[in-house]
Amino acid sequence: MRIFLAPMEGVVDHPMRRTLNAISSLPKGNAIDVCVTEFIRISDQPLPSRVFLRSCPELLGKDNYSVRVQLLGSNPEALALNARKAAQLGAPAIDLNFGCPAKTVNKNKGGACLLDETTLIYEIVSKVREAVPATTPVSVKIRLGYQERDSYLRNAEAIEKAGANELVVHARSKSDGYSPPAYWPCISEIKQHIKIPVIANGEVWSLDDYLLCRKQSGCADVMLGRGLLAKPDLALAIKAHINGYQHIPLNWRGIAQYLYQFFLETSELYPAKYTGNRLKQWLHYLQRNYPEAQKLFKEIKHSRERIYIQNRLQRDITNKAQ
Repeated sequence: MRIFLAPMEGVVDHPMRRTLNAISSLPKGNAIDVCVTEFIRISDQPLPSRVFLRSCPELLGKDNYSVRVQLLGSNPEALALNARKAAQLGAPAIDLNFGCPAKTVNKNKGGACLLDETTLIYEIVSKVREAVPATTPVSVKIRLGYQERDSYLRNAEAIEKAGANELVVHARSKSDGYSPPAYWPCISEIKQHIKIPVIANGEVWSLDDYLLCRKQSGCADVMLGRGLLAKPDLALAIKAHINGYQHIPLNWRGIAQYLYQFFLETSELYPAKYTGNRLKQWLHYLQRNYPEAQKLFKEIKHSRERIYIQNRLQRDITNKAQ
């Protein structure tokens, strides 16, 4: 089985991918098998290399994990041209986003709104598949539908017919947003209708959630997003269970060490006026499982002072009681 790291827009950037992969490292390999970039918005023109490298610095080969480049848009020809460019830059795979529920994205004919246009989805996937080398996989991410959960079977069949290699299914419609539940049995229906690999996504916060998702969806492969941010060692816990070895949960002191490095990296990457924003965003998710995260967030939420935040993080790292 494989674990995918979800391409959460505005959240899972390069520093976050690097940190979660570091947390998920194993003696041989990594508990996270596949990463995907935040979407790159495609209009009607080929983008310069710097846009792809900014979104996916891993293309430079300095990281010990690979990342699929995700494209979002509705122009088949433009998507194909940019997919070819990404492949030429070294992208190990191209991912197409038909799942983003954001209003701004949908208003500009991108993401989940295309789930009502099966013919256009087919054309996009087909054009991209033709544009990239046969050795470059093309994966696609969808939801169960736009306003209703009613288009997933016809879209899945069209995506397979167009030549996609894999399909990720977020088990909710656009209208469902991120509210529970996730409708995992619908993914099982998809698996019965197509032959390409299907990856389940949505509402997996724990090992028990994964096991239930696997049972209801029929998918061993899973994509983790908010669940992995809230429990950074979740991929390790799942792999340990599957492979029959013991997993020792990561305590807060251990997490604080990764938070510290993450804070330093994001502080260098983003302007000073945004100092701490990415850290606070991550703490929002961590509060679900760690009371220490809530305490830390309250103490730094109004601060933009790098030294103050560093020192506060150091306190949690050196607190041996944690």
